[in-house]
Amino acid sequence: MLYVPLYVEALRSRPALVFWLAVLAQAAIWVVVPTVFYAAPPGDLAQLLAIGNEFRLHGDVGPPLAYWLAEAAFRLAGLFGVYVLSQICVIVTYWCVFALGSAIVGPTHAVMAVLLMVGISLFTVPTPDFGPPVLAMALWAIVLLHYWRAVAQGQRGSWYALGAAAALLLLTSDAALILLGALAVFMAASERGRAALGTIEPWIAAVIVVIFLFMHLLWLEGLGDSLTPILKRLRDANIAADNTSTWLQLLLLLVAAHAGLAILLVLASGWPHATENPVPAISRIPVDTAAVTFVKVFALVPALAATIVAVIVGRRLPIGGAAPLVVLSGLAVIVVIGDSIVLFHQRILGYAWFGLLAVPALFVPVAMVLLPWTIGTDLAVEQPATAMGRFFADNFERRTGRPLAIVTGDDRTAALVALAAPSRPSVYFDRDPRRSPWVTPDDIRQKGAVVVWPTSDTTPGPPPDIKARFPDLVPEVPRTFDRPVQGRLPDLRIGWGVIRPGSVAAAAATPATATPH
Repeated sequence: MLYVPLYVEALRSRPALVFWLAVLAQAAIWVVVPTVFYAAPPGDLAQLLAIGNEFRLHGDVGPPLAYWLAEAAFRLAGLFGVYVLSQICVIVTYWCVFALGSAIVGPTHAVMAVLLMVGISLFTVPTPDFGPPVLAMALWAIVLLHYWRAVAQGQRGSWYALGAAAALLLLTSDAALILLGALAVFMAASERGRAALGTIEPWIAAVIVVIFLFMHLLWLEGLGDSLTPILKRLRDANIAADNTSTWLQLLLLLVAAHAGLAILLVLASGWPHATENPVPAISRIPVDTAAVTFVKVFALVPALAATIVAVIVGRRLPIGGAAPLVVLSGLAVIVVIGDSIVLFHQRILGYAWFGLLAVPALFVPVAMVLLPWTIGTDLAVEQPATAMGRFFADNFERRTGRPLAIVTGDDRTAALVALAAPSRPSVYFDRDPRRSPWVTPDDIRQKGAVVVWPTSDTTPGPPPDIKARFPDLVPEVPRTFDRPVQGRLPDLRIGWGVIRPGSVAAAAATPATATPH
């Protein structure tokens, strides 16, 4: 007797229902896990919120839209709101892939493309760390969807949506120029694209994009100063091999992110041997050649371009982050496989997909409990941000009679304190003052500040770099904070000192050599 799993029948009869169940389940998981288990925001989220809190247009941090949206979400609902915002971006990305796939390969195969995306790690575990790559991922998908609708399907109103999404992408990511440049070249090279230029709508969208392009160039104005050393380094034959190696490493990073997708493909193909009869093939009408070319080009070309540019400018990650570059990976696999897809190992395949969805989330609390007890790993998300913020804010206010206005010192520690302090003080990135132009040494002298740094002992002395920038700082006895799970870890000690308003302790806090953001 032929057994057909329920999810396979649902793929055929109710693809939209399968899509929403899968996507909402994933989003719910990655809202609940960080909200319940993280004592501190993951990754660079605290620093992102410290920058977004100022709502400034300028600063050596790149396009600001992600910073502003994160801060707005934080003011509305705290870190929970930021985690929800991040998952909204994931949902929008998946919906755009589903809509684009439905137009190209039909809704059933489009759902299969989205289900494969759960196997791409960039769409799951890292997403609570909201930032420009997560927002760019959603806008990237919107641009691709509406380009296809405008050019291939003749929906002229989609040009306005494309222009708006492209403008927002320019306000979000350094990689915006890569996607928009690739779209412009593809449009000029394709017959449909050239034909679409005969209407007024694409030119209106182009005007919108050009206006925001000038704003985007403001954040790239410092690139001109660095072009000379970059070109000199590229002409050096001795580092050509290093550049090639770095580029291959970036490509390998993108490929490794698809490990879960590869597992699903291997199981569905029947390897190593099929022990059961497959369900009847899931077929579609033949895909238009132009659609196949479109999907292949935008699944590969932006990734290659972003990694090459990253090597040229000396970045350790692809320009704009990796997440936007793999938006079409699942759809590209479905397009390449063929018009008829036969699924083997149906039960195991279903279990594997559920495992890719749930196991990483279940591993988070397990790791948070076990790692401190086993290998003594200090997880950033277990730092007691709330206790740190309240302690330093209360001490500053008791000593000066003023609410804490500025925190500086170690970047991450200062950002955590600023995030949890009731007064939401500004963060001064004293190692690279261009990242925090809203605070000057004079502001520190007038308003005072708390200087913080991690330390491993009870000696009340700052690190040499902080001592050099704040020579008159009088350090206090380091404060010990309790982690949610202490395990075998050493005590979490934070060294600190107070700069009182009107003091001269910040006189030497001059800009240090800037580091790339």
